[in-house]
Amino acid sequence: MERKILHVDVNNAFLSWTAIDLMNKGFNIDIRNIPAVIGGDEERRSGIVLAKSMIAKACGIVTGEPLYQARLKCNNLQVFKPNHRYYHECSDKLYNLLLEYTDHIERFSVDECFLDMTNFLMDRKIEDIAKEINYRVKTELGFTVNIGIAENKLLAKMASDFTKPDKIHTLYKNEIYSKMWPLPVEELFMLGRRTAPKLYNMGIKTIGELAKTDEKILIRKFGKQGKMMWEYANGIDKSEVVYIQEKPKGIGNSVTLPKDLGTLTELEEIVLLLTEKVAYRLRAENMIANTVDVQLRTNNFENTSHQGKLEYATANTKIIYEKAKELLNEMYKKGTKIRLVGVRVDGLLNKEEKQISLFETERNEKQQKLDETLDMIKNKYGYDKISSATRIKKDWKI
Repeated sequence: MERKILHVDVNNAFLSWTAIDLMNKGFNIDIRNIPAVIGGDEERRSGIVLAKSMIAKACGIVTGEPLYQARLKCNNLQVFKPNHRYYHECSDKLYNLLLEYTDHIERFSVDECFLDMTNFLMDRKIEDIAKEINYRVKTELGFTVNIGIAENKLLAKMASDFTKPDKIHTLYKNEIYSKMWPLPVEELFMLGRRTAPKLYNMGIKTIGELAKTDEKILIRKFGKQGKMMWEYANGIDKSEVVYIQEKPKGIGNSVTLPKDLGTLTELEEIVLLLTEKVAYRLRAENMIANTVDVQLRTNNFENTSHQGKLEYATANTKIIYEKAKELLNEMYKKGTKIRLVGVRVDGLLNKEEKQISLFETERNEKQQKLDETLDMIKNKYGYDKISSATRIKKDWKI
């Protein structure tokens, strides 16, 4: 099975996150739209440019140069100190949002993550998931990301570095020739600055030329690095997404609909589809939930949500759906056109922490056994092989 990998990279993270932090504190200017940089302490002469706005970049300012030199290029430049504690808070918010799609996440740095989506697509197209993540980060967290889609980490990383900001790019193996090989050789991931001039001296100027070079020649010249360069130039990367298994604090799924929906019956069908996915993931984590949240977004991009507490913590599809449907009925205004629907469960506990409740009747126990049986079938033959929401999914093309 071909892997499905995403690389999510925050655009100009330190500057974007500082801009959000300042505006949250009452600063009335978005520093992303003025000549601004993030830098160290100028008084101690140790300050260098850590991040720059597009306007500052247009003035010729580059990351890593001394601040006094940057000021010579732009006399109205504004310098802001970094806030690393806040950066980590923003990084955690991004990570928690991504956990709604897969728990196979490698935090490659404070502002970028690899996601292994291979077994977490739930019969959705990975391109649609990337679009949803891109949109949610922008609307819910206030900054933008580039997302690379590929069959391994290397190509996903290369794809996310194509044109910026706020873009989604694919780099599948059949696209290497047209999208990656024409690039200058120095743009190949993990190629050191000192290595590029040596390759130029060998007449190797593009990634494609490097890919076509005899591997043995590169190994004689560069040792192990030569083998890695040749493999990377040819799109070869077998490294795994290295993730630390963390129990999620909440589990949710949402879907942007292919057309606006305007009836309660239609919305209840979509909520059923989402509830099945959420409950399935909840049981896969061996967890139970205490609360259910339903989110709606209108075609005018107005968001509403309702949350309700369950009578007892459960992972039972039927019980979660009944609560979600109840919340939907409370919040939906007749005739409103809906563009996005989301279902989420929170207040999660390990299944072992469950306390026996008088409310759990024999009927609910039967539903639990049914859920477990269906999960076994889905795990063996694929999620959508058997599902009460299969027809709905087909009807609505989601």
